[in-house]
Amino acid sequence: MAKIRINDQLELHYQESGAGRPIVFLHGVWMSGRYFHRQLPALGRNHHAIALDLRGHGQSSHTPDGHTMATYAEDLRAFLKARGLRDAVLAGWSMGCMVVWDYFKRFGDENVAAAIFVDQSPSDFKWPDWPAGIFDLAMLVHLMSEVQTGREKVYRDFIPMLFKEPPAAADVEWMVAENMRLPASIASAVLFDQTMRDYRADLARVNVPSLVIAGGMAGKMLSTASVKYVHENIPGSRFSIFEDSNHCPFLEQSERFNREVEAFVQSLQRR
Repeated sequence: MAKIRINDQLELHYQESGAGRPIVFLHGVWMSGRYFHRQLPALGRNHHAIALDLRGHGQSSHTPDGHTMATYAEDLRAFLKARGLRDAVLAGWSMGCMVVWDYFKRFGDENVAAAIFVDQSPSDFKWPDWPAGIFDLAMLVHLMSEVQTGREKVYRDFIPMLFKEPPAAADVEWMVAENMRLPASIASAVLFDQTMRDYRADLARVNVPSLVIAGGMAGKMLSTASVKYVHENIPGSRFSIFEDSNHCPFLEQSERFNREVEAFVQSLQRR
């Protein structure tokens, strides 16, 4: 575990394993890099696997401002530069995908060789021309209010919804503990910003080899079709469905997930 200072107000916490091409894992809203604990040792055998805590999350600085996808993308760029990471593979999960899309929107493929997008649609909001979103305005306002008044219950209700099968009690506890690191003010602010983002017009900006992974469980929180939309709109991307997973294939089918990521990263070396 380590921290690196980005500026006077911000330290970013990260975990890493191995050496070689960097694979930088970016977590979902309210989560942390700890969610990738099954990826770092496996992928660190042949690569430099890194799990970053985004601003306000995990053990990174809980700054009072900057909780937008755009600022998180700026933080990611600063992190890559500060660590001297080049030709990195950016691996976003859920909200982490949005951070990567915002990175490409602002900085192109600077220091990036490839991208992995895990189970995220281009927008979580139900726009008039995007019924695949998760939230309408009433649902979003309700959840933001609940986060302000009783976020632990929100997390305890939310975490099992991410999995096909209920996680073990011990796993729920560490996940809730990670989520509870966020102050309520940050938790509601970032939820609003990420929900109201719409990256449909920005997917084509991803101009590097890409792998899109979707959970395939019927009736899952996020439709598989909405994730496939990402694949269909990133030129030349690969697509993989994890039929026995909901929103967390890297935890639910971790061995297969690690094999597919390994094969994808190895394919870059043959280009």
